[in-house]
Amino acid sequence: MARGKKSGPTRMDLRRQAEAVEGREAEEEVEEADEAEEEPDEEAEADEGEGGDDEGGKKKKKKIAVKKKAAPMVKKAATKRVRTAKEVRQRAVWVVFDNSSKEIGAFNFNQKKEAESFLEKKIQEKEGKSTFYMNLVKREIKEEK
Repeated sequence: MARGKKSGPTRMDLRRQAEAVEGREAEEEVEEADEAEEEPDEEAEADEGEGGDDEGGKKKKKKIAVKKKAAPMVKKAATKRVRTAKEVRQRAVWVVFDNSSKEIGAFNFNQKKEAESFLEKKIQEKEGKSTFYMNLVKREIKEEK
């Protein structure tokens, strides 16, 4: 047997068989319903001809209801309410840090030259004993009310 091939019917073959069976069952139900409708008419005519029944010569027709597949009731899923996240306004700030990542100074974004000069000043003061660096940090704007 070749690798990857399965013995037996494929999924499509099984689907076709199932559809054929459903089609046959539907045809049989329709035929049974047609026969059931025709038979009471013949019986009613035969009964009318007798005339000796207690019911005044008429017999009630029996009706056979054809079972129809009810459409499945599909409920809509309840929509979940999604709350929008509160927008937090931020601003960019130049921050000078020391070797242990401790903040030494902070300058607004448009004050980059001042931040660089402060960084150079700190580096010259310590003369290589510790390092300093500058980073751009975004901070939340606190609204005053």
